[in-house]
Amino acid sequence: MSAPVVTRFAPSPTGFLHIGGARTALFNWLYARGRGGKFLLRIEDTDRARSTPEATEAILQGMAWLGLDHDGEIVSQFENAPRHAAVAQELLAAGKAYKCFATQEEITAFRDAARAEGKSTLYRSPWRDADQSTHPDAPFVIRIKAPQAGESVIRDQVQGDVTIRNDQLDDMVLLRSDGTPVYMLAVVVDDHDMGVTHVIRGDDHLNNAARQMMIYEAMGWDVPVWAHIPLIHGPDGKKLSKRHGALGAQEYQAMGYPAAGMRNYLARLGWSHGDDEFFTDAQAKEWFNLGGIGKSPARFDLKKLENLSGQHIAQTGDAALQQEIDAYLTAAGQPPLSDAQSTLLARALYCVKERAKTLPELLEKAHFALTSRPIEADEKAAKALDSVSRGILRELTPQLQTDSWCRETLEDILNAFATSKDTKFGKLAGPLRAALAGRAVTPSVFDMMLVLGQEETLARLTDAAQDAG
Repeated sequence: MSAPVVTRFAPSPTGFLHIGGARTALFNWLYARGRGGKFLLRIEDTDRARSTPEATEAILQGMAWLGLDHDGEIVSQFENAPRHAAVAQELLAAGKAYKCFATQEEITAFRDAARAEGKSTLYRSPWRDADQSTHPDAPFVIRIKAPQAGESVIRDQVQGDVTIRNDQLDDMVLLRSDGTPVYMLAVVVDDHDMGVTHVIRGDDHLNNAARQMMIYEAMGWDVPVWAHIPLIHGPDGKKLSKRHGALGAQEYQAMGYPAAGMRNYLARLGWSHGDDEFFTDAQAKEWFNLGGIGKSPARFDLKKLENLSGQHIAQTGDAALQQEIDAYLTAAGQPPLSDAQSTLLARALYCVKERAKTLPELLEKAHFALTSRPIEADEKAAKALDSVSRGILRELTPQLQTDSWCRETLEDILNAFATSKDTKFGKLAGPLRAALAGRAVTPSVFDMMLVLGQEETLARLTDAAQDAG
């Protein structure tokens, strides 16, 4: 029986959860969840100057919004530094690493000379095979003994086999002269100790894999399955940056995209399952595999995101959608809905969620249910409330004093009224929309009447009719 799958997401807490990082987290989450495995979270906070608690919190909030739950405690890379250093000492004791006393000035001089002669600037330390009796009493780094002949093959599930000549690898520093471990060592030790079986990360780390494999092999540890995914580009084919728009996951929450729509879109960004565009979380977990990841950079397309978001809004259950709306309002720094607004919105969702691509668009369509008397008409709607229209509303209102407030009855009343005026119902719709919502574009008049109820509908129509002055 094969070992359970363990994946991890390991962001550096130096800012928000970048949309590229969010996709990496999602791919790791989907791969683990779809196989009954574990998805772990490690904060790579070894850069103390740039790592902040605020950035860590922003990453956690972004993941929480996207619904990417992790297993176990969050691992802090910085707190594991003693363990990383111990591995370097273990390699030193086993003769697989060595003390290098070369100064920075000596290394720089070597590289300058090599450059001038047109030779490789790859540093070869004279201390690699030096007798310990020649070691000076001076600061040193610990370097790994890289293989010097043959080739290293990164067997990558996305990029295919990537071959690197070993004579292109330097004796990487493991421990700095102040005793602190380097990032490359920390990553390998943490991944091994956390039992990570699959490393799914951006292809900007592909070259790191060959150097990290040296540590795995020197320690006799199993090398994880590699999957280096292409980066995300903007619509212009250049690396995604601020000029393309929002970069942080939480910015998209504040813009009103539903989490399910963002998950679906990010999953499709660089991965495919046949021609499927819209799918649920359950389908994504079942279908996601490393073979479906493309080798080329994916292009971020806001129109596709909007389209998928609209489909997810339409498919989301009303209670879950209201929770998402409440979270969106908080994220966007807007006041929460009152109890009365929440109640009416719950009744209105069935007639507004089918055509909204974002949550702000949904709330605009539901404006009639969220606003209160006196209804303020916008410029277009105000034009529909001329003196003739107000007179019509005055005549119509008493006829709506019916004991049966249902769609069939309302349609009968309004159609009969239109016939009596020798006009079509469409001519009545403009003034009714203006009176009920203060907008020219709204859900159907009948839906609004049913959501608002008889008392509120009649009150709004009476207000509009009386404003004739």
